[in-house]
Amino acid sequence: MVVNTIHWFRKGLRLHDNPSLRDSIRDADSLRCVYILDPWFAGSSNVGINRWRFLLQCLEDLDASLRKLNSRLFVIRGQPTDVFPRIFKEWQTTRLSYEYDSEPFGKERDIAIQKLASEAGVEVMVRTAHTLYNLDKIIELNDGQSPLTYKRFQALVNRMDAVELPAETITSEVIEKCATPISEDHDDKFAVPSLEELGFETEGLTTAVWPGGETEALMRLERHLERKAWVANFERPRMNANSLLASPTGLSPYLRFGCLSCRLFYFKLTDLYKKVKKNNTPPLSLYGQLLWREFFYTTATNNPCFDKMEGNPVCVQIPWDRNPEALAKWAEGRTGFPWIDAIMTQLRQEGWIHHLARHAVACFLTRGDLWVSWEEGMKVFEELLIDADWSVNAGSWMWLSCSSFFQQFFHCYCPVGFGRRTDPNGDYIRRYLPILKGFPAKYIYDPWNAPEEVQKAAKCTIGVHYPRPMVNHAEASRINIERMKQIYQQLSSYRGLVITNKCCLLATVPANPNNGANGSSVGGVNSGTSHGPGGSSEGLSTYAGTSRTGM
Repeated sequence: MVVNTIHWFRKGLRLHDNPSLRDSIRDADSLRCVYILDPWFAGSSNVGINRWRFLLQCLEDLDASLRKLNSRLFVIRGQPTDVFPRIFKEWQTTRLSYEYDSEPFGKERDIAIQKLASEAGVEVMVRTAHTLYNLDKIIELNDGQSPLTYKRFQALVNRMDAVELPAETITSEVIEKCATPISEDHDDKFAVPSLEELGFETEGLTTAVWPGGETEALMRLERHLERKAWVANFERPRMNANSLLASPTGLSPYLRFGCLSCRLFYFKLTDLYKKVKKNNTPPLSLYGQLLWREFFYTTATNNPCFDKMEGNPVCVQIPWDRNPEALAKWAEGRTGFPWIDAIMTQLRQEGWIHHLARHAVACFLTRGDLWVSWEEGMKVFEELLIDADWSVNAGSWMWLSCSSFFQQFFHCYCPVGFGRRTDPNGDYIRRYLPILKGFPAKYIYDPWNAPEEVQKAAKCTIGVHYPRPMVNHAEASRINIERMKQIYQQLSSYRGLVITNKCCLLATVPANPNNGANGSSVGGVNSGTSHGPGGSSEGLSTYAGTSRTGM
């Protein structure tokens, strides 16, 4: 029997550690690697140009790697449910393979595709490779419930089987007996489109700070691991102005798109630690960022409302203000607080910001100053961040707004003092807000306090060339802390809730996402050994939010 295989790339845009692709071609006669691009989303406001550019670069790099193996990438536009019945028939397909998607929307989509494959007599082959562990097994270990504290999650991970070794890289030797039918008009039909073809205006677009693709990801991984002293001593690097800039060793967008395997990174870290520590077993904290990513994936997998407040059983129902004007000022970097505005400007220009910068602007929008819902901030991050990841983005916004997992609402980021401690000279602000570059360090974080002659010398009058602060931080944060205090006092009397001496509210997520979807129970977390989402493995910052296009 002739075996004609289609491998469907979604995330997992790589040839290393791709077990579903590897297993599907072992006895196959033909292979077509497919990426399905929904053109409707190209014009959608929920995915910005930086993320689209990164994705297209990933696809171009993947196609180039496949060319070296005498194969090609087939980029097809349309909806998967429309595309697959047609190509199953046209290509006489007998097998379909893809990487397991743990997120609720992805699982729903894949059930529909499996049904279509079954009707067409096509075998479906699925493997887990986007996460370190099988998330369903973690939940099974926890009596069928998603763990809602990081400490509990760590305890469960300690009971899991060892992380599976990465699959061998797809090479010409692996693929040699499996031909790819390539027509002369392949580029006309299946080439990776340009940003212009997708309807984007590219005039004035700056060079990508984060070039996409597996090739770049693997080079960055090697540079990341060259910093042996960091791994040997496991010290959190000191924050400074340079920490706030995109690093050539940063990995988060590559893990997000699967250009870099989390398992490869895990084992490279392990090997290096053992080498410098003379075979000592690495502590779980070494993998902090990877485990936070895994934690949020686990808590989200059976909760289709994880990105919403309403109907979300792990989210505190907080009566946030609806304030479109305040939201727009925050999103566009017009708050009048240079530290906040510089961060949001960097995000819009480059598609990435440091995890502590993410903490600062998230706190400012929600419980710190503006009292705007975390859902609104999550949508902005989803649009602008290259490393946007649905589960991690929603989980992190709930965390930072004290809506779930973290209830120490009395800890607030000061939009003046926090930045000043990180970058006393204000170089970061001068880089992204050149209108303020003439201010001395003494006033650059609070230029409204600068005397008139200083503002004139800086050629920037506050209220004319740069906005005045949109809120009084001291007053707003005091009011908001009191609001949060009252909300948690009310929650403490709800049936089934327990308040611990660490101010954590504990709850459970039903294993069946349709059971208890409208419940009002609340989730809490002990931060464990990590420093919260985005706070442990430097260079990663995998705090973000994925659109449902697979991007």
